[in-house]
Amino acid sequence: MYSFDSRVRYSETGENGRLSIRGMIDYMQDCSTFQSEDAGVGVRYFEESHKAWMLSSWRIRILELPRLGDRIRVGTWPTAFKGLHGYRDFLISSQEGRPLVQAHSVWFLYDTQKNVPLRVGDIDREPYGAAEPPLDMGPEPGRIKLPEPEQLTAGKPVRIQTHHLDTNHHVNNAWYVELARGAVPELAEIREIRAEYKRAALLGDVLIPRTFRDPQGEWIVALTGENGEISAAAAFA
Repeated sequence: MYSFDSRVRYSETGENGRLSIRGMIDYMQDCSTFQSEDAGVGVRYFEESHKAWMLSSWRIRILELPRLGDRIRVGTWPTAFKGLHGYRDFLISSQEGRPLVQAHSVWFLYDTQKNVPLRVGDIDREPYGAAEPPLDMGPEPGRIKLPEPEQLTAGKPVRIQTHHLDTNHHVNNAWYVELARGAVPELAEIREIRAEYKRAALLGDVLIPRTFRDPQGEWIVALTGENGEISAAAAFA
């Protein structure tokens, strides 16, 4: 497992004094980015190779969000490479080793010149080391099941600005989750997040959050463009 140690900063906390949802996702993204940089296949390497790892989906289980000033360890490791996809798990733990956040993620390799997915080769796998067993997070819930369009309630549109973008020049995946969460003010305590990414939103695009609460109490949010095309979907339980 690749890992780094940190301490929860005030700027990373929410109004309850605990690590925010976006801060939590940023930590996990940073961990995988640090691993790539240290392995010699970081941002510059991918820019020169005209390739990128794109996130396809998250499943995040929150056991306990750390508080301001808590010392934490953030770890990640590959669990499999199959065809176009790479599978990666994450673990945020306390200084004493107590699990706080667990996550599965699925990525795909992308040709940024031809705008097509790429099959993962040995050169793409080897920098990350051998695959390790995934976390046991219980039964997999499967893909997010979106309701019929007429069952969704449209929220306030959001125009994409420069602070939403990452080095790939589209909305960073943590922002999709943040925008989806902000569309559901009733959310108090979140124990599990699932997110799926469909179409990259760019500077100036408008995303409309459309929400639905299923009979089991799970909130589902589709972030759609003005033409109705879905950029991302998230589910909160």
